[in-house]
Amino acid sequence: MSEPAGFSAEKLARIPRFLEQQVADGALPGAMTLIWRRGEIAHHSLVGMTDIARATAMRADAIFRIYSMTKPITLVALLMLLEQGRIALDDDVTKFIPGFANLRLADGSAPRRAMTVLDLARHTAGFTYGFHNRTPVDALYRQQRIGEFDTEGGITAFIASLEKLPLEYSPGDAWIYSVATDVLGYLVQVVSGQSYADFAREHILVPLKMSDTDFLVPENKRDRFTACYALKDGKLDLFDDAQASPWFSRPKLESGGGGLVGTAADYLRFARMLLNKGELDGVRLLKPETVALMTRNHLPGGKEIADLSPSADAFNESGYRGIGFGLGVAVTLDPARVGIPGTAGEFAWGGMASTAFFVDPKEDMAVVFMTQVITDTARRVKLRRDLRTLIYDAMTERTA
Repeated sequence: MSEPAGFSAEKLARIPRFLEQQVADGALPGAMTLIWRRGEIAHHSLVGMTDIARATAMRADAIFRIYSMTKPITLVALLMLLEQGRIALDDDVTKFIPGFANLRLADGSAPRRAMTVLDLARHTAGFTYGFHNRTPVDALYRQQRIGEFDTEGGITAFIASLEKLPLEYSPGDAWIYSVATDVLGYLVQVVSGQSYADFAREHILVPLKMSDTDFLVPENKRDRFTACYALKDGKLDLFDDAQASPWFSRPKLESGGGGLVGTAADYLRFARMLLNKGELDGVRLLKPETVALMTRNHLPGGKEIADLSPSADAFNESGYRGIGFGLGVAVTLDPARVGIPGTAGEFAWGGMASTAFFVDPKEDMAVVFMTQVITDTARRVKLRRDLRTLIYDAMTERTA
């Protein structure tokens, strides 16, 4: 067997076998894995189904809900505006959203300092998500359906609702995964004069030729859309039908935090742009220095996510130990503390339906993994860790 891009073909074949077992065990409906290294596709595998009830096999052009893998795209939009001098990471958010000047903590006291754009970008702003199910503030988010795609009035109404809710904590005091990236989408709109969705299409998706990535699935691509499942009591329950989905209509809130659908091939182009320091196929979105800024740890004091998270089981897309957070992406600080093979400087993120990507600049590698199953944090993170372990084990040549 040939050895593609510094990998053992024999060991790469373990990846689909591992995923096929996950499918056989009823943990995944199907999956797709793409590995790019040293200028070529080193691995592409398809397993299982896009739709179990209809017995539709996984296909290379399947369209997936990428949920929070939208977030790095939003950060690229923000950084494009930063390069133009139209916004800065140390700007107070009230410069763009005056109503945030009145935000208070749950006890009615004022935050210890102002919220900055950097706080939004690294999830230290004081916001939360309703699904955390931890605090009375989370409960308010659930009651008011904060950030739902069918929010009447869209992003403007979403911001107005946040202006009336208490912060979970003072900006900078903790790392809690939150609606902060949706707020960044609104800042993109305010600063650029375009809607967030239009800006993303014009300046990121179209230039990168991500032609199957959008905030809805058009009718002519309906047959490529995957069903989404939730793993409950060890069984896959249908969460969103592939042929009767709200994703066939444009959402009222085009979410910068989780609103996109797209293909693995499209997202690999985005990941390759970041791997290539902001440029792909002659199209430059960001300067190399800006990508370096995006992918460094920005947590206060150089801390890890574990140091600033409220609990060890808090929702996360990456794990905690040995991992910091940059601008929209988790960053590996210490592979020994992470506990799996890898290199310092890797950056990554994932989505609620267990999709994931990671980029390892030292190994000249980008990986995209797609599936569609909503499960608990521990199971989702373990799946990604197991996949990364198999990928690094398959390397016959290491750069790092």
